[in-house]
Amino acid sequence: MQLGVIGLGRMGRIVADRVAAAGHDVTAFDVSEDALADAAESGIEPASSIPDLAEQLGEDKRIWLMVPAGDPVDAALDELEPHLSADDIVVDGGNSHFEDTVRRAEATPARYLDCGTSGGPAGADLGFSLMVGGPADAYEAMTPAFDAVATGPDGHDRMGSVGSGHYVKMVHNGVEYALMQAYGEGFELLHEGRYDLDLEAVARTWNNGAVIRSWLLELCEEAFREEGADLGSVADHVAGGSTGTWTVQEALEQEVAVPLIYESLAERFDSRVAAKFSRRLANRLRYGFGRHEVKRE
Repeated sequence: MQLGVIGLGRMGRIVADRVAAAGHDVTAFDVSEDALADAAESGIEPASSIPDLAEQLGEDKRIWLMVPAGDPVDAALDELEPHLSADDIVVDGGNSHFEDTVRRAEATPARYLDCGTSGGPAGADLGFSLMVGGPADAYEAMTPAFDAVATGPDGHDRMGSVGSGHYVKMVHNGVEYALMQAYGEGFELLHEGRYDLDLEAVARTWNNGAVIRSWLLELCEEAFREEGADLGSVADHVAGGSTGTWTVQEALEQEVAVPLIYESLAERFDSRVAAKFSRRLANRLRYGFGRHEVKRE
């Protein structure tokens, strides 16, 4: 397979590297000349522009977008559109809103796949979890790339029609918010409670056989090991919130109660005006799985 990758940020570069490592040819474009040069040193063929990338791919183009959600996706598609046909496939691997995805799929000449991506930069060595929406034939054609980028064949699946991949990823992120909040509240009680506890030891013990073991709990253990049981200078400021907001809005439209996700979103917003240990841990956990900047006091 020959794959074109547009966007060589933290996640896009991982996509390009894993596909290339699986023996496929990769051509890439990024607005950063440094990012392009670095990729070229690793054997990835650089393109000078999006039209140049499309030209290098020839017929039956397979293109993976890994650019920030919103206007950058539309801008990339605008440049691609004159070079696309119904035989081509475009994958949007970012955190786009599912309704924007449906709109883009209808306007794009190529077959459009929306690919919710979970695992973050910290999971690059193991591969990602990919939630894909769109035409079944396009999904099947892209399976070799999905096998390479995901943890393997079991790490990806077609969720349904276009928009479903980003929809499932949206709900995934809402669940993530609630899980982080639950861990944060539990460790806050342990931190403020009646015993002088080594929270790294607690997390490590829980991670070995306990019902609540998980990767997020492993990241709690990492946070306490690297920052200390009081989390050092980690600030009570939890960034992000867009996908959680979308999840709550969709729940209201569908009249489905999601009180835990709603409360965790509210706690995230409240972190910008108040101070709590649980939200300081959530701040540090976002670095653990996504390498997001850690706000410090």
